[in-house]
This record gives sequence, structure tokens and C-alpha cells, in this order.
Amino acid sequence: MDDETRYEAVRSRDGRFDGVFFTGVLTTGIYCRPSCPAVTPKRCNVRFFPSAAAAQRAGLRACRRCRPDAVPGSAEWNVRADLTGRAMRMIADGVVDREGVEGLARRLGYSVRQVRRQLTAELGAGPVALARAQRAHTARVLLQTTALPVTEIAFASGFASVRQFNDTIREAHACTPRELRARSRAGSAGDPAEGGGVALRLAYRGPYDAAGILDFFERRAVPGVEEVTGAPGARTYRRTLALPYGHGVAEVRERADGTGGTGGTDGTGGGWLPCRLHLADLRDLTTAVQRVRRLFDLDADPYAVEDRLGADPLLGPLVRRRPGLRSPGAADPHELAVRAVLGQQVTVGAARTPAGALVAAYGKPLPAPDGALTHLFPDPGSLAEAPLTELPMPDSRRRAVRAVAAALADGALVLDPGADRDEAERALLALRGIGPWTAGYVRMRALGDPDVFLPGDAGVRHGLERIGAAARDAEGWRPWRSYALHHLWNAPLAPAGPETPEDR
Repeated sequence: MDDETRYEAVRSRDGRFDGVFFTGVLTTGIYCRPSCPAVTPKRCNVRFFPSAAAAQRAGLRACRRCRPDAVPGSAEWNVRADLTGRAMRMIADGVVDREGVEGLARRLGYSVRQVRRQLTAELGAGPVALARAQRAHTARVLLQTTALPVTEIAFASGFASVRQFNDTIREAHACTPRELRARSRAGSAGDPAEGGGVALRLAYRGPYDAAGILDFFERRAVPGVEEVTGAPGARTYRRTLALPYGHGVAEVRERADGTGGTGGTDGTGGGWLPCRLHLADLRDLTTAVQRVRRLFDLDADPYAVEDRLGADPLLGPLVRRRPGLRSPGAADPHELAVRAVLGQQVTVGAARTPAGALVAAYGKPLPAPDGALTHLFPDPGSLAEAPLTELPMPDSRRRAVRAVAAALADGALVLDPGADRDEAERALLALRGIGPWTAGYVRMRALGDPDVFLPGDAGVRHGLERIGAAARDAEGWRPWRSYALHHLWNAPLAPAGPETPEDR
């Protein structure tokens, strides 16, 4: 996009570009999302920024009306596998807050100077500024949704000092933390006292098939770690989270206001899902939010997906039938890799049995049960040498589980948010008992790759048959073949027959 095209998007308040770029208004000193409902500024007074951090670096504060710091992340970082894309996924996961820029560069395999130079060139801000903008957003959420003392919020948000926290809030919001808390009470995401924890609104762009993603999770929920409660249309997905500083429980609900989470609530074609996080240590808030966002694929660009897949004469009818269908990610990549192996050559429902047995035998118990949630999923170190005799499966699959766990534990297999996807797939295929389906499935969900196709999957083959397509047609669905997979899995069924083993 050039600046004139961006300005046209601002004039039309096009929510498709929220999070893709930010609009700075030089005469007022604020920056907005493209869909901001305020009066459109004159073109001569507007400057565009590739990130909120770049706008803050230019001395602009966030608009109080459209809250540009709360927009969905750019879908570009999900697609791109280069240095910038990998770095952005790691920064979102809190790597800079925990390990500094040196830790980020070490994980990426580049020098600190190269990382800074590349991010500044593309995003107008270096890794420190990008992480600082993210901390400012976390701080605003805590100020609005909890009754914690301001001093505690400063350190929970990732700031090194109260002074740094105060200075950042003043720069980002043109007020003190206490003023921001007092001013935002009426527009907070939820009642902090209702249900405890931190109440959030997880934004997304475009249509969102909340029912479809809840169906996906409900069929695969592992006892003790996940559960889906409530009736269709008002369900809640709950799961435990193993986080850097402690554990947590995440709750995400379908909207109960008639939108069902599938349509916009602000006139921009976007909306939000209600979420509540119960964290043992609030320093994990940023990481927990990002992991839930990846799990629910909330930073996707459904417009780009529909433009490509909807134009296909064979797949198009499925895309129009399920607008906003997403490609779920993973809250814990290590967990997903182990679960993928457990699900080899069995049905979706049958895979839950060994996964539940694994959790009961090797998972870390919560300090106290939270409803049906009782454990954290076992960490790779505890599975690498485990006998796994409790699991009803062939010995070859037990060996494959141990092999994957050992590779994760010793670092031979890296599945963190900024991992190189090609290297991770090669490392998986080098392990005995891991084939192309498992490696591809892990790449799609654990690493968030939007362009994975699994021609050997039984459900995919059946879906292709139903629409009269062949595997070679998938080449025309790049770079969104992961979404095409989900449309094929959800293709209308032929007359009911016996269930076929599927590795999903």
C-alpha cells in the first residue's frame, strides 16, 4: 500500500487494516486505528506508521476513542517466516521482557545489531521500543480491569522500575497511571470483581466463526487440561496454561449478545471475544494473552483468505458457507507436538483417551482443582524417559512420544513462536515414528503456518472428493492452504458411514 491508498482506507474507516498500519494526526498529537470513528483528518495533517511503537516514538499518544493499542496484530507476522516475522512473534510472546534484546537475537541466530537494524527499517522502531509499547498496553489492561496497586502493576507489566512505568504511560496516553485508571472505569473490559482474574476483550478483524472453533476444541478437549462448558451459542472454553513465571487458567466465551462472535460490533467488520485470565503471577499476562490469541487465530486476515480461496470454483462454495472460519493454533507448542503423536492413526475422539491418561499420570497437578481442570500438560522433560505403559497404544507410538519429548527437552527440536518452520519440520522428520502428516500438523498448529496442506489426511481426501477437487488443486490455494484444510474438514458430509481413522 502507498500513503494515498492508506488515506482512502482511513476515509472509509476500513477495519480490515486495523493493526496493519496506524494513522498519526500531527495537529492533535494522537495516533489512531484506520477505522477510528472520529472526523477524518486532512491529508496534509496525516502521517502513517507501520507500528504503534513507531507512532509513540514520534511523540504521539494513543487515541482515547478507538484505542489503537488494542487492535488485532498484523496477520503479516503469521505469514512471514523471515527475521522480522520471527522476531515479531517472539516479542509478542514476551521474549524481550524476559531475556532482553540479546536473548531475542540469540534465539533468532543473528547479531543484536542486525535485529535492531532490520526491525527499525521495517517497523520504524527497534525491539526495545516494540516491547515497551506492548508493556504499555498490558499496563493499561491491568489498570482498567484490576484493583491492583499501581506499583504492582508496573512490575507485572514488565517494567524495570516505577519511574519507567510512569514515564511510558504519560508518553503513550498523555496522563498518569492513576488518571488513566479513573478515566477508563466506565469503558473497562469487564467488572474486575466478577469472577476474579483479569477480564479482557480479545479483538479480531472481519467475520469470526466462533461456533466452528469451539466445536474444534470441544471434540479434542483433553480431560484435566481443557473443557468446554455451556450450551451452543453460549459456550466457554477453559484450559490450563504453563507459563514462564507460573501457571494460569484461561476462559474464552462465545458472545452472548446476539453476534455469536461472527460479526462486527463496532461497524468496522471486526469484534471481540470475552476472555478472563486467572494467573498465579501477573508477569505472565502478556505471554498468556498472546498464547490465547494464537490458539484462537485472532490475528488472521479473513479478507485475504476469502479473496484467494473464495475465488476458487471448487473451494469457493465452502468458503462462502463458513465465513470467518479460522485455523486454530496452540497454547503450548510442546503440548501440541506430543498430542499430534498420540493422535496418529486414530480418530479424533480416540486420541483423547491416551492424552487424558498421559495427563493423569505425568501432568503437574494444579494447587487446587478449578472445575474439571486439574493438571498442567506434562512437560517434555518428564516424558523423555517415562515408560508410558499407562497409555493404550502400540509400543512404536510410545517410542515416538519419548523421541519427540527428548528432542524438545534437549533443544534438538525448537517450537517456540519464532522458530524457523523449515528447520523444525526437518528436525521432526528426522525422528523415528514421525511422518509427513505429523510434521505438517505440528507446523500448522504449533508454529502457526497458514500454508500447510496434508494430502495424506483421510478427512482432507474425503473433503476433496465431496467438492470434486484433487490434491494438485491445492497449489492454487497458497498461501492459505491451512485454512483450506479446515474448510475441507468441514465440507458437508455424504450419507453417513463408518468413521474413518484421522490424525487430526
